[in-house]
Amino acid sequence: MQETEARATRALVLHPEMTGDPERRDASYALEEAVSLACALPGLEIAGSAIVRLAKPTPGQLFGKGKVAELGARIKAEQIELVLVDGPVTPVQQRNLEREWKVKLLDRTSLILEIFSDRAATSEGVLQVEMAALSYQRTRLVRAWTHLERQRGGLGFVGGPGETQIEADRRAIDEQLARLRRNLDKAVKVRRLHRAARAKVPFPIVALVGYTNAGKSTLFNRLTGAEVMAKDMLFATLDPTMRSVDLAPGYNAILSDTVGFISDLPTQLVAAFRATLEEVLEADLIVHVRDIAHPESDAQAADVAAILEELGVTEETPMIEVWNKIDLIASAERSALLTEAARTVDVVALSAVGGEGVADLVGAITEALDRGRQETVLELSHADGRKRAWLYEQGVVADEVETEAGVRLTVSWTEMQAARFARL
Repeated sequence: MQETEARATRALVLHPEMTGDPERRDASYALEEAVSLACALPGLEIAGSAIVRLAKPTPGQLFGKGKVAELGARIKAEQIELVLVDGPVTPVQQRNLEREWKVKLLDRTSLILEIFSDRAATSEGVLQVEMAALSYQRTRLVRAWTHLERQRGGLGFVGGPGETQIEADRRAIDEQLARLRRNLDKAVKVRRLHRAARAKVPFPIVALVGYTNAGKSTLFNRLTGAEVMAKDMLFATLDPTMRSVDLAPGYNAILSDTVGFISDLPTQLVAAFRATLEEVLEADLIVHVRDIAHPESDAQAADVAAILEELGVTEETPMIEVWNKIDLIASAERSALLTEAARTVDVVALSAVGGEGVADLVGAITEALDRGRQETVLELSHADGRKRAWLYEQGVVADEVETEAGVRLTVSWTEMQAARFARL
C-alpha cells in the first residue's frame, strides 16, 4: 500500500495547435512550457507529450474521432492515468473525453490552479487560490454533470420546490465565495495597514515583475541578500516578499518580489490575486525582468504588459526592463545584446546568477527614482512636525526659514517624492 501511495501519477501532456489561428505561437515552445507547468506539480510522472494539430475544436470531444481513438490507444498502451490539455476544455468535452479514455483530464486553467493550490504558503495566498478555484468550478457546473440535472423537492425555506441540483450547487459555491471574500477582505485590510505604515517610511517601493521563471527571485536575492526560494521551475514564487535594499550611500528602497505571470493566465487567478498584486500598483518603480535567452522572450514580454494593463498599471509609472540570463547566450550574440541594451533607455542586461550587470541595474534604479527632480517652496504650520521630519529624512530640504505660522521650506525632490508627501 505504501508503494502505491508513493507511486507518481503517469501523465500525458497534449498541446492542441489550432492551425487556423494566424496568431498562434510556436507549438514546440508552447508544449515545452506546458510540460514545465506539469513538472511544477508534485506527484506527476510525465510519461509523454505531443502536439495535436486541428483546424478547429470539435464541440463534443475537442479532437476529431480518429485522433481521439489514436490518443486513446496510446493512453492505454502507456498506462496513462492523467491527461493534461494545454488549452481550454469545455465541461462537455472534458466529460466525454474522460469517458472515452477512462482517465482524469485537466485543462490549462485547472493545472495552474492545482499548482497555485500546492504552492500557496500564507493564509492570504490560500484564500486567493480557493476563491479562484471556486469561481472556476462555478462556471463549469452548467451541463458538466448530467446526473445533477434533476429536480429535488423542498419545503420552500431554501431554494423552493423544484430547485435543480445545479442551482443548489451554484448557490452553495456562492455562499462559500462570500465567506472567503469576507476573510480575504480582512487580510487585505491588514496589508493596507502595512502599506500605510510603509508610506510613512521614507523609502520608495520597487516592484519586480515578469514572466514566470524569468529569474525575479534570483535577482531579488542578489540585490537584497535574502534567501527567497529561487528554482528553475514555473511559479516557484507565489507569495510576495519585501526587503530593504541599499542603492547608494544613504539611499534605500523597498524591493518587492511578486508572483510570475504566464500566457493565458486564468482570469479567476488575476482577480483573486489582485489584492497581492496591488503592491505593483503602489510601486514607485516597476522592474520588468525578462528571460532574454528564451526564444519567445518578446511574446512573454507582451503577456506581462497585457496583465499589467489589466491590473490598472498606467504608463505614468516608471519602468526599467531587465534582460536577464545573458550568461546563457553565446559570446558573440551576447556582445551585440549588451551594446543594444547600453544604447536603449531604461534597459539593463545582466546575469542574476553570475552578478554581471547587477551594479548597472542598481545605478539605473537610483537614477529612475531620482528622475524629474524639481525645486518647490512649502509652507508648514507648527502642527506639521511629522511632515517636516519626513522631508528631512528624505534629504530633500535645501533651505528653511521660520515664519509666524510655522516654517517655509525650500525642497528639491522628485515627482514620486512629491506624490508620497501628498499621501502623508
